[in-house]
Amino acid sequence: MGIIQRLTSRNANPVNKILNPSIEQLVREIVAVNHAWKEARSIFEDSSSPIAVSLRNLKTRLQVRLLRQYAPQYIYLREDTTDKSEEPLYGLCLVHEIDNCMDAAHLPTRVAQEHLSTEEIEHFLEKQ
Repeated sequence: MGIIQRLTSRNANPVNKILNPSIEQLVREIVAVNHAWKEARSIFEDSSSPIAVSLRNLKTRLQVRLLRQYAPQYIYLREDTTDKSEEPLYGLCLVHEIDNCMDAAHLPTRVAQEHLSTEEIEHFLEKQ
């Protein structure tokens, strides 16, 4: 049985699926919410519209949950120096591909510091 199969087999119970989603489920949700957030910003031409703010906050909560449940064994933080963003970012990098994805979107460093302790961030950072 593979790593991902072992992780998902514990989620056979419907209550467990909600309380302890698989890494695949969390990644799918993060990707979907990230796309919806970007679309909302585009449609409303305002990143402070209530729907855009709500989607951004949901994405952050899902990312924090993913890190706390699966890092650093299956996902880790990497400082992203390639993205042309207005602020420093972390990439949430997957150890194994899920649905053709190798990451679970970006998390601004500032937001990570608001939601995670310094110890958690250090623990989740890529080990060089």
